[in-house]
Amino acid sequence: RGFEDRAAFPDGTAVAIGNFDWLHLGHQEILRFLVEKARTSQLGSLVLTFSPHPEKVLGGGRTPMIQTLEQRLRGLRASGVEAVLVAKFTPAFADLSMEEFVSRIIVHSLAAQVVVVGENFRFGRRRHGDIDDLRRLGRKMGFSVYPRPAVHRKGQVVSSSRIRNYLQSGDIFSANALLGYPYLIEGRVIKGRGRGRALGFPTANIRTENEIAPPGVHLTWARIRGRFFPSLTNNGSRPTFGAGPEQIETYVFDFDGPLYRRRIGLHFVRRLRKEKRFPGADALIRQIRRDVTASRLYFANAESPFVRIRVRARP
Repeated sequence: RGFEDRAAFPDGTAVAIGNFDWLHLGHQEILRFLVEKARTSQLGSLVLTFSPHPEKVLGGGRTPMIQTLEQRLRGLRASGVEAVLVAKFTPAFADLSMEEFVSRIIVHSLAAQVVVVGENFRFGRRRHGDIDDLRRLGRKMGFSVYPRPAVHRKGQVVSSSRIRNYLQSGDIFSANALLGYPYLIEGRVIKGRGRGRALGFPTANIRTENEIAPPGVHLTWARIRGRFFPSLTNNGSRPTFGAGPEQIETYVFDFDGPLYRRRIGLHFVRRLRKEKRFPGADALIRQIRRDVTASRLYFANAESPFVRIRVRARP
């Protein structure tokens, strides 16, 4: 955390620089290249990332993060890199010139001999620096630059902004196609009003640190105590009972045991439908029964991407 706490690599580093907000397919390609280049060059592999997201500082805080910092660090650790340096992004940091960023950060602080970035990488005051500037400064200061081309999936460039837009609109299928695996939110189970139990479908109410919770009713895998259970998750304002603040509720199939205060993860598979207002509780119950039936049929014919689980087709 911060440049004074950087890991010591006396023989130099291979560095990847970026926000890495969710390790989507494009980020995975950058990290694979970094780890391999570090290995063949006998350098330490290091990721330089930022918190908060630069656009939260420069853009007035309008960019919700796809992942929490903890989730981002777990993903980076799993990628095989040896160290991650989290730099606090501040107005003063943003005001560094191209030359200051390269000399103070890349060369002096990180001892970089190899720098790996995305092809659209920008740096320095007002983002004036581009790949050509980085290469020019690298030749001058003694490091090589390896820009990695964008990854395409189904005719689309894989990018955090595109994934963010899909998630905010509830298009989980498209978001997951670019992520390469199911979108995850994590949180703690809190007390609710007990409406789900009164309707015959007890739900766990989740308070999450994630900044994006896809709207609507979704098929999800619930991770509880290291095991995965099929579940049906709604994120919305519960308009049938009078619209209120958004709340995430999940109905976990075939799970017995207390969930209150427990931390759980929800891996989103696909959206079943949008949230809607029903004329009353009876109509809502009928719809939930249809949702549960459709969910069980889906899960009965699908394997968890994490662990093999048999799901009963009927309650």
